[in-house]
Amino acid sequence: MGNERRGVMTVEVLYARPGAIWRRSVELPSGATVAQALDASGLLLSFPEFGAHPPPAGVFGRICAPEQTLAPGDRVEVYRPLVFDPMESRRRRARHRGRQTAEPS
Repeated sequence: MGNERRGVMTVEVLYARPGAIWRRSVELPSGATVAQALDASGLLLSFPEFGAHPPPAGVFGRICAPEQTLAPGDRVEVYRPLVFDPMESRRRRARHRGRQTAEPS
């Protein structure tokens, strides 16, 4: 990433959908934010279902505010809403395992 010396950095924006990954590399001025990366990537134009409001995003798996400053080489990840509650899913699996291991007397 040799562009950093000119005040330009490259970051990657990813949005994982079921069955497909949307990915764009964008060049931004040093000190750019997550919101600027999402805008430059064309995400909101490619996915009008987001409306005017960008979806939750993070950098390398850590959710952050749109005002978060990026560093060269960062990966901005766009998060989808959960389709299930992870805690409820764990409870269901535990109940299911409990039924499988309990033998009727």
